[in-house]
Amino acid sequence: MSKQNRLSRRAFMKNSMVLTAGLPVLSAFGRNDWDLSENLQVPLHWLDGKAPGITSGVTWGVPWPRGAVKKDQFVLEDASGRTVPQQSWPLAWWPDGSLKWTAHAITAQPGLNDRLVLKPGRSSSAANGLRATETADNIVINTGKITCELAKSGTVLVRNIRSGNRNIATNGKLVLINSSNPDTENITRDNFTGEIENVVLEQQGPIRAVVKITGKHANGNRRWLPFVLRLYFYQDSAAIRMMHTIIFDGDEQKDFINGLGIRFSVPLETAAYNRHVRFTGENDGVFAEAVQGLTGLRRDPGKDVRQAQVQGKATADAATFPATVKDRLDYIPTFGDYTLSQHTADGFSIQKRTRSGFGWITAAAGKRASGLAYLGTPAGGVAFGIRNFWQSHPAQLDIRNAATDTGEVTAWLWAPSAPAMDLRFYHDGMGQDTFAKQREGLEITYEDYEPGFGTAMGVARTSELQLHILPATPSNAELAEIAAAVQMPSVVSFSPAHWRKAGVFGSCWSLSPTTSPTTERVEKELDFFFNHYHKEVEQRHWYGFWNYGDVMHSYDEDRHEWRYDVGGFAWDNSELSTDMWLWYYFLRSGRADVFRMAEAMTRHTGEVDVHHIGGFAPLGSRHNVQHWGCSAKQLRISTATNRRFYYYLTGDERAGDLMREQVDAAKTLRDIVPTRKVGAPKGNPTGDLAYVSFGTDWGSLAGAWLTEWERGGDKIAKDRLLNSMQTIASQTNGFFTGASQMELSSGKFLPSKAFSVSHLSASFGLPEICLELIDLVKMPAFEKAWLQYCEMYNASAEEQQAVLGRSLGKLNLRQGHARLTAFAANRKKDPALAARAWKEFVSSPGDLGNTKTVIRKLSGPDVLNPIEEAEGISTNAVAQWGLTAVFMLEYLQAP
Repeated sequence: MSKQNRLSRRAFMKNSMVLTAGLPVLSAFGRNDWDLSENLQVPLHWLDGKAPGITSGVTWGVPWPRGAVKKDQFVLEDASGRTVPQQSWPLAWWPDGSLKWTAHAITAQPGLNDRLVLKPGRSSSAANGLRATETADNIVINTGKITCELAKSGTVLVRNIRSGNRNIATNGKLVLINSSNPDTENITRDNFTGEIENVVLEQQGPIRAVVKITGKHANGNRRWLPFVLRLYFYQDSAAIRMMHTIIFDGDEQKDFINGLGIRFSVPLETAAYNRHVRFTGENDGVFAEAVQGLTGLRRDPGKDVRQAQVQGKATADAATFPATVKDRLDYIPTFGDYTLSQHTADGFSIQKRTRSGFGWITAAAGKRASGLAYLGTPAGGVAFGIRNFWQSHPAQLDIRNAATDTGEVTAWLWAPSAPAMDLRFYHDGMGQDTFAKQREGLEITYEDYEPGFGTAMGVARTSELQLHILPATPSNAELAEIAAAVQMPSVVSFSPAHWRKAGVFGSCWSLSPTTSPTTERVEKELDFFFNHYHKEVEQRHWYGFWNYGDVMHSYDEDRHEWRYDVGGFAWDNSELSTDMWLWYYFLRSGRADVFRMAEAMTRHTGEVDVHHIGGFAPLGSRHNVQHWGCSAKQLRISTATNRRFYYYLTGDERAGDLMREQVDAAKTLRDIVPTRKVGAPKGNPTGDLAYVSFGTDWGSLAGAWLTEWERGGDKIAKDRLLNSMQTIASQTNGFFTGASQMELSSGKFLPSKAFSVSHLSASFGLPEICLELIDLVKMPAFEKAWLQYCEMYNASAEEQQAVLGRSLGKLNLRQGHARLTAFAANRKKDPALAARAWKEFVSSPGDLGNTKTVIRKLSGPDVLNPIEEAEGISTNAVAQWGLTAVFMLEYLQAP
């Protein structure tokens, strides 16, 4: 088991208890709606409403109230009281050392109930649990159903996957095709194979094992394109889940990826007419053929033979075939190569050929393939699939050499039959070679352009795949069921009420929200805006390898189109906390469709919108026509705060990696100014200080430090967090100071007498992080400073003058900042503030004031495709309104 997963409460407390001299003690206050005298138990349910028929194992997270659970020991029961074997480990602790989040894993098993119950208690070890062994040369995982040998060096990552004494798949490799500039006449292609640099057994059972493989793609001349491949195994499961990440480190002017995938060899030890090929299409559709077909011939081999082949079963021996067939088998073509390619979200084709060097013929076509293929025999084979197959086009599934003794299967995350990946910036700069010209460009298209900043260097992409090792060729119905499980993996969840009881992500939650005409209207509008964006993904085709998961920023009502081609108005890139809106809405609603959309967004925004290596790492890129195109590289986009939800809900290791990247992110601010065209003092690239805003910068850093502290008791992260809180509070103008120089090593801000306020400061997770910190840490000065900011931002000019000595002038996002007023009202128990908060939220001009919850339908010839349009729609406004709506409904009683 990894160091992270082995970490004990004692180790956490040892790391956390010793506080820097002069820092505050940890808080013992804060709401806890769970009576600790109760018999603690958490009712669980399957997110999609029922227990899955097929699962490769599932992992999920559960929050616990402060002080309730000390030991990492749990019992899982189904609705009948039967104990379900599970594996658990800590994800986070409260400051008192009690468990805050735990992760749990169960394996594939028949008869699971739709409802489960988790409770603290000593559980027996899983019988015949998964076994993982490690040597200097390899790691071997035995799940009880399959045995997988992983290499620790070389280019073969997976040496073999065995079922019993048979090799079902061998020689697992990562493959890459890189091509030259597609605009030239003579295009060259180079082939690369993933080469191992490091292998870590992160978790080793008894229910779940995880292996992390890192390296680069290599050939004899070059090593590039770093990869991270995690493989997940579950007890008694014959499935392997794979999380595949690439980080682009090439030259976008020269490197055009023309194929990216994972490949296995498949031994085929039977006659060609007993070798079976399968592809899943849409709506449970399955394409099913044999390598050498015995149906449709001029001479009939017999009904039993034909039916056996169609059903994927072994036929009688060829010697028993009628002489009119058996003597002519050599004249029946064997089709050894098959390809299913999905180049767009709305079209796939299946082609086949006898072998390399001969022509392809079209076999079938459709719209949206579910992305699963099978190659094998009646004695077994391998099904391989890519999650979000058509959504992440261009994708491709290949079967090769199936007419020989060893076939080959490749899951292509970028289809080699599609045009090459082109990551070049989309314009030539249009003469913006001076700061003054760049400011003019910003004024007209809202694009923050600066030469050299619109680079894809360091952006990443994570994809999810599954292998299923099958004991026989599956029926079409079985294969369709596996495909559905690949596309919609099982998720275990719990009721929204449990979030409130546990007090995670802030504890100002109401167990019994009141109902009124106002709350009913807000609830309906919350549903409306999510439903509209959920539908927009489909009707606007927000799909593709680099795009899936994101939404657009601003709408062009003249064209009835999102401003996909207008500078800074195109892809949203988490602007104004779109991710958090979705996650808090899921927290409140528990809806499966909300979870799936938020999951896709988290995968995208944490990978594609962030530079993970290179000079901009680990900052993210502001909204732009291309996800990496803006010259404003900012912590507010890469913020760990956006990833915490998914990490704690699922225990996902990749999300954990992304949050850890952000712990030292302030170092990059020494020479990368976050707001490029607005300007801010630069630090010394090698110095000890960075200029950090108290809003978007510090809010992001605080989220990373808090998460690192609660995940493992990291003392450095904790000290930086507490030091920064204390020195913000000690500023003459508190949060209204705006920004100051920060010591990178300690997190302490230098004193400043500046006075500054921005409507964006509290729009990227700052309110949510401050809410948690005030609950966790007893620091009255910090709470006072934050409450002053919350109360004064939307206050009248007269109130601001009286308290701050000046008016703040005209500020934007008044409606979104109503949640700050609501927090102050809740904390101070002030009815007048509460009434003011509701007034700000319900009747503030601007923000969502121009958006109508009315749909207008348009069709040709006015638009290309029929659409439903919401008047005045703006993702900025919807995200901030949605977050505020959730908080208003939870903080305060509505009028």
